[in-house]
Amino acid sequence: MPSPAPSKSLLSTPHEALAKHFGFSGFLDGQESVISEIVSGKDGLVVMPTGGGKSLCYQIPALCFSGVTLVISPLIALMKDQVDALVARGISATMINSTLSWAEQRERLDDMRAGKWKLVYVAPERFRAESFLNAIRGVEVSLFAVDEAHCLSQWGHDFRPDYLRLGKALEKIGSPQCVALTATATPVVREDIRSVLKLRNPFERVSGFSRPNLALSITGVDKASHKDERIKSIVAAHRTGIIYCATRKKVDSVSETLASWGIKCIAYHGGMSDQERDRAQEIFIQRKVDIAVATNAFGMGIDRPDVRFVIHYEIPGSVEAYYQEAGRAGRDGEAAVCEMLFNYADTRTQEFFIEGANPTAATIRSIYQYLLNEADREYEVHRTLDEIASGADVKNPMSVGSGLTVLARSGYIQRFDVPGKRTRGTRLLKPEVLTSQLQLDESSIEEKDRRDREKLKAMVEMCYSRVCRQQWILTYFGENGGKPCGNCDVCREEGSDEIRPPTTEEALIVRKALSGVARMSRRTANGWEARFGRGRIVQMLAGSRSQEILSAKLDELSTYGILKEKGAGYLNALMRSLHDARLVITINGDYPLLTLTDEGEQVMRGKKSFSMNWPDTDAGPKPDSLQDQGFDGQLYSILRDLRATMARQENVPPYVIFGNKTLEALVRYQPSNSTEALEVPGIGVAKAQRYLTPFLHAIQNWQRSQR
Repeated sequence: MPSPAPSKSLLSTPHEALAKHFGFSGFLDGQESVISEIVSGKDGLVVMPTGGGKSLCYQIPALCFSGVTLVISPLIALMKDQVDALVARGISATMINSTLSWAEQRERLDDMRAGKWKLVYVAPERFRAESFLNAIRGVEVSLFAVDEAHCLSQWGHDFRPDYLRLGKALEKIGSPQCVALTATATPVVREDIRSVLKLRNPFERVSGFSRPNLALSITGVDKASHKDERIKSIVAAHRTGIIYCATRKKVDSVSETLASWGIKCIAYHGGMSDQERDRAQEIFIQRKVDIAVATNAFGMGIDRPDVRFVIHYEIPGSVEAYYQEAGRAGRDGEAAVCEMLFNYADTRTQEFFIEGANPTAATIRSIYQYLLNEADREYEVHRTLDEIASGADVKNPMSVGSGLTVLARSGYIQRFDVPGKRTRGTRLLKPEVLTSQLQLDESSIEEKDRRDREKLKAMVEMCYSRVCRQQWILTYFGENGGKPCGNCDVCREEGSDEIRPPTTEEALIVRKALSGVARMSRRTANGWEARFGRGRIVQMLAGSRSQEILSAKLDELSTYGILKEKGAGYLNALMRSLHDARLVITINGDYPLLTLTDEGEQVMRGKKSFSMNWPDTDAGPKPDSLQDQGFDGQLYSILRDLRATMARQENVPPYVIFGNKTLEALVRYQPSNSTEALEVPGIGVAKAQRYLTPFLHAIQNWQRSQR
């Protein structure tokens, strides 16, 4: 086992650095324990959701240590944003990437040796050059921080080969203390990160992935026109957001559609030049337009807090990609909506991408043979990917780029920039090696293809699932025991299904919630003036330690944390019920703000009775005698259609027969008779007598069809 990193003396305490350089009095949830581990000298792995404050976790230790902190960052735009923000706070920070000449890089390296910089952001491709590594050896590196660390795992959703060099680079510069940070990493990816970077007895912190302010929804659509209708509705309601599309062609199409509606937007995709992409990103960040239509290349490091919606025009290729992109909404803690427009046919696009990212060994050999045939006297080939695909008879041009990456990692070729062209050249490093002699790790190639397809399969399963979206995602990332969010489309379909007066306990909860709304509003001669949105009010009532709450001193309110035991999921659902009951009202403007109505004030003071639809975020106890068979989307659809037919016959809403959670429980436990069915949450004697028999017959027929 590698030896631990040496301990270091500190120039200041983390709290002193936080107050001096950032003006904050306290850390966000999860930050302080991470920073304490880092300043104690330990290697570490930090998984913290987008907007959770990962950057501060290495920036504060950097200011406490005597040497320089190297931050490995994958995007130039991300580096620039971070460096500009640090410099604006008077912190000595700079960056080294491909936009700088070697002379400029050497100048900054010299300044590093002289102790001028505290933080230096470095692109991972710099570590390809032995000259760069040699120059770093003379620098006192106190911390090596790998941001977006999931990029180093081929099992991650955004694998970048340059990240694989970081483990060996660490050894060559003296194995300084290392911390890896990412927003999304499954247990498999976390193990890969620890292994590649050779972390020494690392601490590991996996912060809560829950984003209770995000209303996650998946809407089934049959046609492009249906997608346009949803986009128009969401844009009209929420104004500021990002629309993610799977392809460049679709980005252009959706952008043109928005323009035809008179809506200004920027387009962003890989087919644009670096300058065009940088310009589009700046326009969006500077709030000159409110909507970005983009491929998944857009968003890493985007720090615009007022994004009120994220729309996925097609299904993403993985849950990791989906949740990271959705997390770019509502970074200010206020309510935001994230809607995926789901059509199963769109999975074909993702399957095409998977094929392109995972060429077979036979395809790689075809590409290599083409290179051997076409190489000039310097053993170089100057061809576009499309030209290589045509010459090597490869149907998916994406496979060429992936195949070249495999050959480069195996040491057979080297890719290089061609001066004055966007096309990259290929140099054969071992031209004497015949195609039949290529040594390829075929089992690894096949395994990556299998895992990528499993990720897409999981994404599809989530789309069909009727489990709370947040719960499903938390379980996927290995975080079990989460409660229903009360905010997603599945949770919103639930509820107690009846409007009734409160119990004594419920009345007290409502009065506490309304008191919190009042404390975060302003009393005027004309009534209540709204000052905060639902997301911030829920955070305050739940006792959140987010920076938004602390900086606004909302933790000093008498109602702070007054409903902490209920949790953010229940409080989100409660706020919607209070809104439906006209006890609170939303004031739309630049931000949707929430305040009391006159009726709400009377209820808060105990002077008026009320009734409302009560949130129900607990499906009840699980049956002891029935085995959970797992969720099956086909059976769920059969039972849902049966419920719809019965509801039409009786002229009642579907939930009157059985709620969605009860329907899901019938799918999972598949009772064979009424006695077993009475153990299923949501089924009582009265409903069993009136509605149950057709459902039992449907389950039995489905079971027979599966044999």
